[in-house]
Amino acid sequence: MVQGGGISTNQHTALLRLQLCGDVMTGRGIDQILAYPLSPVLHETYMKSAEGYVSLAESASGPIPRQVDWSYIWGQALPILAQGDLAASIINLETAVTRSENYWPGKAVHYRMNPDNMDCLRAAGITVCSLANNHVLDWGYSGLTETLAALDRAGIAHTGAGQDREQAGLPAVLNPADSNRRVLVFAYGMTSSGVGQDWAAQAYRPGVNLLPELGENGTQRVCEDITRYRVDGDLVVLSIHWGPNWGFRVDPAMRQFAHRLIDSGAVDIIHGHSSHHIKPFEIYRGKLILYGCGDFLNDYEGIGDFKDFRPELTLLYRVLLDSDTGIVAVLELIPFRIHRLQLVRASFIEAQWIKRMLDQHHELNCPPISVLPKGLIHVNLD
Repeated sequence: MVQGGGISTNQHTALLRLQLCGDVMTGRGIDQILAYPLSPVLHETYMKSAEGYVSLAESASGPIPRQVDWSYIWGQALPILAQGDLAASIINLETAVTRSENYWPGKAVHYRMNPDNMDCLRAAGITVCSLANNHVLDWGYSGLTETLAALDRAGIAHTGAGQDREQAGLPAVLNPADSNRRVLVFAYGMTSSGVGQDWAAQAYRPGVNLLPELGENGTQRVCEDITRYRVDGDLVVLSIHWGPNWGFRVDPAMRQFAHRLIDSGAVDIIHGHSSHHIKPFEIYRGKLILYGCGDFLNDYEGIGDFKDFRPELTLLYRVLLDSDTGIVAVLELIPFRIHRLQLVRASFIEAQWIKRMLDQHHELNCPPISVLPKGLIHVNLD
């Protein structure tokens, strides 16, 4: 092992590749440009038609085609995402996949995508969807049931929501072709991200795998959940929807929770999301903690609020792990920008902005990073 938590990537090291993305919101405006759009009617105070979000994006960036093919929304990210057996791609799917009209009353925003558009996720080779978020029940319990069924038909693993508490807590189990190790993905949602207490899955009620708090009790709950399913040799990813939408600051309670889980040996990667923009990350005892991946894909283009946070910029986190220890061997951050409701590679200047933002958080165990000529952000683990 070399200083800083990296490992020597010689021929004797077995490596496992994972790709981590933040919130993917394929409902509403994005659903409208796919092959089979649902009714655009919305129940929002801000916008009454999902077509309005497409129009905002067109006003900002130019014409957007309709009935696009399944690859369109992924744009220049597609060749990286769709690598088949070479990598497992994990996202937070922040959209109900349903035709349900039973929108949840009292909510400000409701996301849904037509199940007939599910091939857009398959086209990108998405392996696991975390569902423990504040939009999976936007269209009621029937909408959740249809979402689970649509993912099952598409052969996409999911975790974090289910027909009862037991199903919501089941991990997604991956058997990557480039490793003899299983990867277990557990997902939790928190009220701090907007998941209501009334969305918590119960013994006989569908819902989200809700984690009530981040203190010692929360840590113990997660460790017990993992122990129930983990066997020797398994690597564990904890996907968690936590914290408010805006703000670069990392809550000390989040950091303490993440450190306790890694210290316990229960978790190898923490995949945090909820913020609509990229937040800092750290490497702690050789393990990766993402505090906020940002929205990987959404329909916010043209809204114009919160510009200082650069919400149009997003990252794909490409991770190589030592499959024996879960320690990060290689970490690359691939920056993109949402443009005309699809992902395009961010410019060198935009990648430099991301680097400067990350460099400001000296209190975290974040290794040195540099921007390569084509905009790739390299993390120096040596």
